[in-house]
Amino acid sequence: MTRQEINETIARDLLKIRAVFFRPEEPFTWASGIKSPVYCDNRLTLTAPEVRTDVETAMAQVIREEYPEAEVLMGTSTAGIAHAAITAHIMGLPMGYVRSGAKDHGRQNQIEGRLEPGQKVVVVEDLISTGGSVLEVVDVLREAGAEVLGIASIFTYGMKKGLERLAAANVKNVSLTNFDVIAEEAAKEGYIQPADIARLIAFRNNPSDESWRG
Repeated sequence: MTRQEINETIARDLLKIRAVFFRPEEPFTWASGIKSPVYCDNRLTLTAPEVRTDVETAMAQVIREEYPEAEVLMGTSTAGIAHAAITAHIMGLPMGYVRSGAKDHGRQNQIEGRLEPGQKVVVVEDLISTGGSVLEVVDVLREAGAEVLGIASIFTYGMKKGLERLAAANVKNVSLTNFDVIAEEAAKEGYIQPADIARLIAFRNNPSDESWRG
């Protein structure tokens, strides 16, 4: 598939299985405290085999095209682990994952799976909003001596803060779909009204300004 076809297919898939929730009148509160009219739960792709196949096949294609030197896939804990495992299986690559903190028992690992210094790694993430959590994973891998080629994620909000953080850390991200495409497809499919697109984009462009709530 072309990249645009991937963008639209994955957006439609996420909408079809209700992995994307639109609730502008009763916003969701993210862990960061941001009030959002949208919530994306990509974990639901794991229980929808056809959508899961679309996601992992597209993820493998994007990694091959964008990161042809990839030697290891590392999932973020916990949402990226399954996607990293399935995609690595498709690609015939080793995989592991990075914990949010080191274990307090056993070998006290934070990186699970074998990782050799100098290996070229792609981080697999389910979604990117402000970019904080995935960049912590990148830092851990870099400290372990890995060469992080970049991130492959299912969905990105494309928020200014997230884009700036990734740029400052010199980290590339490639997503299968994004906020703008999902908003457009949601309007086409009747999940939201065409007039709602502007409200959603206003939220994405400046989450701290809640004027989008009308």
